[in-house]
Amino acid sequence: MIYLELFLTFLKIGAFTFGGGYAMLALVQQEVVAHGWMAQEDIVNFVAISESTPGPFAVNVSTYVGYETGGILGAFLATLGVILPSFVIILIVAKTYERFKRSKMVSGAMSGLKPAVIGLIASALVTTAISTFSLSVDWSFLNLRFFLGIALLAVFLFMLYKKVNPIKVIATSAVAGILVGFI
Repeated sequence: MIYLELFLTFLKIGAFTFGGGYAMLALVQQEVVAHGWMAQEDIVNFVAISESTPGPFAVNVSTYVGYETGGILGAFLATLGVILPSFVIILIVAKTYERFKRSKMVSGAMSGLKPAVIGLIASALVTTAISTFSLSVDWSFLNLRFFLGIALLAVFLFMLYKKVNPIKVIATSAVAGILVGFI
């Protein structure tokens, strides 16, 4: 039963999220926590691991959750579930692209999806920030780790502005994470 549940959950995640892994993060968080497969804190840690390992975010998440929940078969079925909708959609789009590429309805739908994707990414960002910084309504999050996080964000935005090699950004973030971990 867990195998069918993993497959159907990740099939839903793959089918109803547009914009890649970050847009998918909000739904992954909701579904995985609701099923009791991972705690919110574990998801935050896994996002960091997933981004530093090769491969698409969605595949890494589904494979990891599937493996932790149902072993190798669970990993296979969760991964199959998350990639199957995209695979089918790409096949359909490739087959019908020439006929619909100038359609106002298709371009309008794509324009309408952009704000939704940004909203999903923002939702995942806020959820992850709350979990990472242990934010609360009494503003106790204004501590040293919070300000270090803001400072590191500024450093990474500067690195982005200067078009620093992504490998150097990843290495810098790993070192910074290790150093902040000692605080």
